[in-house]
Amino acid sequence: MNGELTRTFETPDGTVRWDVLGEGAPVVLLHGTPFSSRIWRDIAPALAQDHRVHVFDLLGFGQSEQRAGQDLGLAAHTRVFTGLLEHWGLESPRVIAHDIGGAVALRALLLEGARYADLTLVDAVACGDWGTGLFRLVRENAHVFERLPVYAHEALAESHLRFASHAGYRPDVLAAHLDPWRGEEGRAAYYRQYGQLEQAATDEFQHLLGSVPVPTRIVWGREDGFLPPPFAEQLHALIPHSELHWLEGAGHATPEDAPARLLALLTREFRLVAAGP
Repeated sequence: MNGELTRTFETPDGTVRWDVLGEGAPVVLLHGTPFSSRIWRDIAPALAQDHRVHVFDLLGFGQSEQRAGQDLGLAAHTRVFTGLLEHWGLESPRVIAHDIGGAVALRALLLEGARYADLTLVDAVACGDWGTGLFRLVRENAHVFERLPVYAHEALAESHLRFASHAGYRPDVLAAHLDPWRGEEGRAAYYRQYGQLEQAATDEFQHLLGSVPVPTRIVWGREDGFLPPPFAEQLHALIPHSELHWLEGAGHATPEDAPARLLALLTREFRLVAAGP
């Protein structure tokens, strides 16, 4: 998980890079922003001991293609995700999703007819008034941010990454997360994706959360500064059959801050069953 994603999937908006590890029941890992599949580097190999683990970089992120004119809204990411599930031949995988990956997984499940064995949402964008702060500022002023000098942009992107973690990163890990956003191309890609994230894309399915048809686990960093604990509590209330787990001392970047404790939860049997018909 520290190297290149070796496989490709072509979409109208560009090439998605992906890979697969291990053998067994299928698991799909979805990352969020401003991260890439590298955020799963400690989780994926461990799960691959007895699962077939699929990882990929969302279009416009990480090793996937970045170019002008891409549709990087949550609906577009969902279409790519459902296309990947079909490409992989996965009918009912386990799905584990972080940040906006949670919104993509929920849109696919509730609006696009995807099927999962179970679902784990980790500090996930899913409900409530999440489209504030930097999201709103960039969306409303994208033309200004796109003109930032590269050094100023990189300082902002690094600060944003640091705020996501409560425990902090090793220097090499922080550099790897920042690398896709460096330079003029990285700057353009960074604000391109933030400029297209709209809360309306989760409002479209929020009223359906009570009908999530699979066992659902919600895992949240107690120190999440992007999506504080009330977001987890609201999501738990909207999915009545879900189980909620707190990770003390972890921020929004839970796979970075508490990988061992997160993995322990991911390998535990679900306590609750799916919602009834």
